[in-house]
Amino acid sequence: MNTMTRDFAAFRSRLVLAGALVALYERRDTPTLSSVAEALDKIAGAFDEYKKTNDQRLEAIKAGKGTADLDAKLARIDQAIDGLNEAKSRLEKVETKLARPGVQGGASGERPSQEAEAYKSAFLHWVRNPGDPERRTALQLRARELRKVEAGARRDDDGFESRAAQTVTSTGSAGGFALPEVIERAIARLSVDISPIRQIATVRTVGSPDYKELFDVNGAAFEWVAEAGTRNQTNTPDLAEVAPTFGTASAKPQASEESLDDLFFDVENWLISSAAEAIAQGEGTAFVSGNGTNKPTGFLSGPAPVSTVDASRAFGTLQYIPSGQAAAMPTSADVFYDVIYALRARYRANARWVTSKLILAAMRKYKDSQNQYLWQPSLVAGQPDTFMGYGITEAEDMPAVAANAFPVAFGDFREGYLIADRVGMRMTRDEITSPGFVKFYVRKRVGGKLRNTQAIKLLKIATT
Repeated sequence: MNTMTRDFAAFRSRLVLAGALVALYERRDTPTLSSVAEALDKIAGAFDEYKKTNDQRLEAIKAGKGTADLDAKLARIDQAIDGLNEAKSRLEKVETKLARPGVQGGASGERPSQEAEAYKSAFLHWVRNPGDPERRTALQLRARELRKVEAGARRDDDGFESRAAQTVTSTGSAGGFALPEVIERAIARLSVDISPIRQIATVRTVGSPDYKELFDVNGAAFEWVAEAGTRNQTNTPDLAEVAPTFGTASAKPQASEESLDDLFFDVENWLISSAAEAIAQGEGTAFVSGNGTNKPTGFLSGPAPVSTVDASRAFGTLQYIPSGQAAAMPTSADVFYDVIYALRARYRANARWVTSKLILAAMRKYKDSQNQYLWQPSLVAGQPDTFMGYGITEAEDMPAVAANAFPVAFGDFREGYLIADRVGMRMTRDEITSPGFVKFYVRKRVGGKLRNTQAIKLLKIATT
């Protein structure tokens, strides 16, 4: 009987995990596909139909005929391509997760220490029933043991304490505890999957909100000299300070008391998926347009962008290229070439477009001088769609087309934008404010700011 119970529990656990993955990535408005290969085939077919329909629309315009039916068809195909791309992305994420050794372990599949596993077990028991004095005492004991072991044993090459030693700090008296590192890593990993800017920016893990970086604005000067010629003093490098602004990113997943009492309810995976999605969505908005007040400063929220080139533009200010239209996208693709080549060659190697789904629908219509479409779908698993040969990152928080808006960004975001994560996440349990339900207040400190303003260019909806 015990064996049957254990087997059923294991089976139920696998079902819950699969359900959590599906729930995290599933969207009702996108197609159901069985494999990434099937998605790639359907995307290729849809884009062929798109090109055929758009060519018919252009011929109709030249002939002075109406295009209402063709415009409607294009819109439907646009929607289908977007849905297929989303389905492909979800399948890639799920396949990657299932193929990853040790789903909840580290990135390299290493096993957590015995003390870390003990802390995690005590933490999950406390999540289910914090009122049990034995569980609270056990969690406090495990936290002290983990701190003691890792504070002395885990140090980096510079002699600094590891993140685990810094963050496994009990706050039981205040009703909360640090998240186990294995759960924290899983939340962080899913946040990267969901948050588009995190995928392409530089991300640092820091121990203080006072973190700063020094950036060499102009670089060290040099000179050519003869073998026995005089060596002159070159210019001193001009250093600028980059200090990300911080705020607390939080999520408040809620579960019923009955579900927590159910031994088959997978608390760990539910907490990971719920917290990761909520935090990533909030971060995504802040990294684009956050005002820097109790949140990161988004890359569109610095000093007002100007049209001045790199050599004469103040550090910390982005450059824009006008669309040539007061309230519309460019009529010609030439403007996008201007955006690309406004960027220095050293940044173009890793550059990409960042824009929203609505703008992508307009970008699909552009052609080059050889009548070839400049937007191309990804037909290789794990690779993004491209525009003019550069990858595209879809960020729904980018502005829509409007006068003086900046709906498209292009550049090397790993060089251009900095995200700073304070080590550690905290969680507080609240079963008081909503009778019959338990709220879990998961929080972490996150900062962000433009890093190198020469590495990102913007398209501005304006004539000049």
